[in-house]
Amino acid sequence: MKTQKPAKIFFRILLIIGLCIVSYSLYDRGRPAPVAMKRTLYEGVIYHRVVEYLPRPLIAHVVVIDTKVKGIEFLITPPDSEGELPLNARTTSQFLDEFGVQIAINGDGFTPWWSRSPVDYYPHEGDPVAPLGFTASKEDLYAAGIPNEIGIEPTLYISRRNDLSFNRRPGKVIHAISGDRMLIERGKILDGLDNNELDPRTAVGINKSGRVMILIVIDGRQPFYSEGATFVKLAELLIKYGAYFAMNLDGGGSSTLVIEGDEGGPIIMNSPIDNYIPGRERPVGNHLGVYVK
Repeated sequence: MKTQKPAKIFFRILLIIGLCIVSYSLYDRGRPAPVAMKRTLYEGVIYHRVVEYLPRPLIAHVVVIDTKVKGIEFLITPPDSEGELPLNARTTSQFLDEFGVQIAINGDGFTPWWSRSPVDYYPHEGDPVAPLGFTASKEDLYAAGIPNEIGIEPTLYISRRNDLSFNRRPGKVIHAISGDRMLIERGKILDGLDNNELDPRTAVGINKSGRVMILIVIDGRQPFYSEGATFVKLAELLIKYGAYFAMNLDGGGSSTLVIEGDEGGPIIMNSPIDNYIPGRERPVGNHLGVYVK
């Protein structure tokens, strides 16, 4: 029986290792490692990466913010112009970079919008759009809201002192951002939420005292990595991290969480997916940003 030379065996081992590395690189595509973690980003700001394997792969990114810590302020994307389409579409990374916030997520749904293929979509960066719900930034009320099949969108209000409330419009509106539906009210998951469709998700919640804000982005549409979540699963995760009220924001290819890196540039914390391309950010209408001074 003919034996193989040690050099050939060594070469084949190196070839197999190389193929494994290339295969993993193609699979990973720069996505966050599917490893659970907890990390303090700033005083009063904690990031959690949640990883589940059963009944299906899921990766969620949760940021818990103590809004009463000194130096924390909020920003909703300000308007770029007057009229029916007051915003120029930006990716969440561009929003963070342009306005100098330290944390940012995508916000409300917007119009016009379509996504037929990687080359046939709207908006591109800089194209005019309008948020679907009531929106205000620094006392500038620039969108009144568009009724949809569910009704008028719910709204989160943020005061100058970081007082947070859902659907109770204050006498003086400083910041306001809307979503397509409430998920949790008074600590209870709302009846009738879909528990079948899996998608990337973005949501915002507050705790019972209104002091803590919970931001969550769930990756999806990426087999063997993260398939996404139903509305019920999204709500369950929010409750796990203390949400007493919570609202769903724009999801799908819009779902993105970005933080400021050590060099000042944006770092994408999740794995966004637009037109089924992992890592591709979608230009969206408005955003929710957090300053940490």
